[in-house]
Amino acid sequence: MGRGTVTMSDVAQLAGVSKMTVSNVVNNRGGVSDRVRKRVLEAIRDSGYRLNVSARVLKSGRTGVIGLAVPEIAPPYFSQLAAHVIEAADRHGFHVAVEQTGAIAAGERDVISQSHKLQFDGLILSAVGLDLERYRPPEGDFPIVLLGEQEFGKKFDHVLMANEEGSKAATLHLMDRGCERIAIVTGSVFDRINIETRRHRGYLEAHEEQGMVADPDLRLTLAAMDLESGRAAAHRLADSGLDFDGVVAVTDTVAQGVLRGLFDRGIRVPGDVRLIGFDDILESRYMVPALSTVAPDHRWMADRAVELVIARIGEPGRPTGEYFAPFELRVRESTC
Repeated sequence: MGRGTVTMSDVAQLAGVSKMTVSNVVNNRGGVSDRVRKRVLEAIRDSGYRLNVSARVLKSGRTGVIGLAVPEIAPPYFSQLAAHVIEAADRHGFHVAVEQTGAIAAGERDVISQSHKLQFDGLILSAVGLDLERYRPPEGDFPIVLLGEQEFGKKFDHVLMANEEGSKAATLHLMDRGCERIAIVTGSVFDRINIETRRHRGYLEAHEEQGMVADPDLRLTLAAMDLESGRAAAHRLADSGLDFDGVVAVTDTVAQGVLRGLFDRGIRVPGDVRLIGFDDILESRYMVPALSTVAPDHRWMADRAVELVIARIGEPGRPTGEYFAPFELRVRESTC
């Protein structure tokens, strides 16, 4: 089928369903099972079908644009997330405008306000700095779906990773590989629920499950969760004189820095120390050694966030929910 000639009837025939079922899926209406919805979305993708967005805007008064606001676009995790969200939105006939918030409350407040002023139909926000349990957006029912690891109460739909479970699985994996003195390299903000506290909790739970005590001196905190901070933390760890045979890094980007820092000190991975990250960014599989990591289903997260914001556009008062992405443990050379 040529992309310009594909109709809703063509999609229905390809998926083996009625035209009304296809319409219900693309407009995110209820009454369609997950199995059938998945089949229709696959048929939409395979056929190249696109909604007539202009006609829909004229009919509904909507712009067909969803905002995506992330702390930064440069880090591999957020650029990968943006690509998945754009792809998912495109399947539903929406465009995506990407914004950066700087991971601060003021930036997140601004992007909510601007998204409303620019008449975006909704916003997917990766929130870091804003206390959204107390925040009262002046825009009222403007559709917002949240990503991120904070606790937001029940005011918003929230899509997040299985942080505790994933970090616990990573730590247990190192223990299964014979590690007994496992360090964790993580962020420094521990006064609220966030990525640091959730993943540190999983690390501690793994120790408790195995009847082991986590040495608090083996928690290395970072001023920023970037490559250079990971490298500096590895230097501090190597120079401390503490015994350690495994490292859990809070993200793959931090793990990349840790790997370099250990190499600087003549410590081999995995020969002397086993190393595991979290996120499964594309670069992790091309490192030397290739990085073992916790791999959340990023595509699932993007699909769910887009589906939720579209559903809220159509039904602003619908109940909110919290949705945890499935994950896998990707075992590669850094722990073998």
